[in-house]
Amino acid sequence: MAFARRVAAVVPLVGAVTTAVALTGAAFLTVAHAGCDEAGRFVRTGDTLQFVGGCVNGAELPAAPTAEAENVDRFGSKKP
Repeated sequence: MAFARRVAAVVPLVGAVTTAVALTGAAFLTVAHAGCDEAGRFVRTGDTLQFVGGCVNGAELPAAPTAEAENVDRFGSKKP
């Protein structure tokens, strides 16, 4: 009876570890087969870091939304 309780206590742990290993493996396979020739790198320029290279061209990304400074409250929400 005591052995059955120990096994029952370990089963959720084994299931959680197995799930974590499977998800980690899936993440690595996804990244490995992403089809990107150059993964990109971070380059320090002065006091900032800049991402150079990679699969996404910055010109292809949509522009960030802009709002007039006087129409925004201190939390970043638009004033009525």
